[in-house]
Amino acid sequence: MTQSSPPRHAVVIGGSLAGLLAAAVLAEHASVTVIEADPLPQGPAPRRGLPQGRHTHLLWSGGARAIEGILPGITADWTAAGAIRRSLPTDLVTKTAKGWLPRYAEKQFNISCSRDLLDSVVRTRVAALEAVTVLQRSRVRALEGTADRVTGVLVDTPEEAGVRVAADLVVDASGRGSRARTWLQELGVDGIRQAEVDSGLVYATRIFEAPAGAHEAGFPIVNVQSDPRDPVPGQTATIVPIENGRWQVTLSGTRGGQPTGDPEAFIPFAKGVRDPIVGELLEGKKPLTDVAVTQGTANRRVYFEKAELPDGFFAIGDSVATFNPLYGQGMTVAARGALAVRSLLASKDPAGPGFGRAAQRALAPQVAMAWDLATSQDILYPGATGARPRAGAGLLDAYVNRLTTGATTHEPLTAALFDVLTMNASPTHWLRPSVVWHVLRASDRGALTGPPLTGAERTVAGLDQGTGPVGAADLTR
Repeated sequence: MTQSSPPRHAVVIGGSLAGLLAAAVLAEHASVTVIEADPLPQGPAPRRGLPQGRHTHLLWSGGARAIEGILPGITADWTAAGAIRRSLPTDLVTKTAKGWLPRYAEKQFNISCSRDLLDSVVRTRVAALEAVTVLQRSRVRALEGTADRVTGVLVDTPEEAGVRVAADLVVDASGRGSRARTWLQELGVDGIRQAEVDSGLVYATRIFEAPAGAHEAGFPIVNVQSDPRDPVPGQTATIVPIENGRWQVTLSGTRGGQPTGDPEAFIPFAKGVRDPIVGELLEGKKPLTDVAVTQGTANRRVYFEKAELPDGFFAIGDSVATFNPLYGQGMTVAARGALAVRSLLASKDPAGPGFGRAAQRALAPQVAMAWDLATSQDILYPGATGARPRAGAGLLDAYVNRLTTGATTHEPLTAALFDVLTMNASPTHWLRPSVVWHVLRASDRGALTGPPLTGAERTVAGLDQGTGPVGAADLTR
């Protein structure tokens, strides 16, 4: 937009993380109204429209770097509020499908905290932007315009129903429950394709008081993953240290092996996954909450980028795609998508012809990468529904399987694994000659045979003093 251009106005539907980040990038070029159905809390508190916020959320470094690019200094703001920056794999004790990973020096990182804290810090920053207005307790009823151009939204506010809000650009960030396909159909836009892969996953979370001294000692994230190639329901258990001296513990199970809300069954379930370490760490710890259970976790993708969208509209975040939450991709996909839109805005007018379609295409590669990673695993579980792997996928799967095996013993492959999992690189990174060379020589010789907790960590957690059975790989922090 040039200095002589008329003022622009954008509407963002939804005050989600995706919506807030979209508002932040658009605020550099337009005034922005964020329309949110919920009353937004002051500070880190639950929000009705984000029920999955009760569960573990890890923001991968690919997402943290993207948000830092949009809101400089945000990482420092998170840590000042109590979030923990975790080195990967140094601060991670994880059993992958192919075994325990050594705790090498930092390759990537994540931000560990409650979703309430993470969102509240971003919300405070975005709401303070001069160009941003947040309209709370208001619900979008429909898009205004035609099949050629969206010109605004129809909103029910606390004071009045059916208020017309004009806009040069409308961004749908209303999440998993988005009605954008219906709204567009009402304008005459048809043929927007949707895909779904559902493993039947259920996840359950409970917060515990961390042992005295655990946070000060930098107690690691502890995670036991499932193996989708084993023809049984996939079950996982994860401990994430979060703010205020707490452990956020999430269990999950696919169809036929799901956890329940029974508090008496929580620790036994954790002990019953591929390694009992999470359940053992929870023994004797004080629970601070009831068990929160969430179902309806299917991977779902709407192919907006392949449709003939009207000018003045695009969608972002969970409105475009939702993923199995165990992979921790949703926030990072939204952040990297917003950053891609920001780059587009450097050369294109947000009110100009074709901007919405260009924005939708710009964020599509991030969605596609996460979709392929999540669904290629989830479809392997017993009873999973959805599209089966494409022809030739077996060969690629065997290659990734070998890479993951090598990551248990070979530092360059551990680095390559985290580069992609944290969404700092696309999966094609795994096909670079330098990575292929290491994969061809990969083996699990000398792999760890037990969780690589240090003696000090076992002591602070109240476990026995031994380090447990391990292999030759380095356990140092």
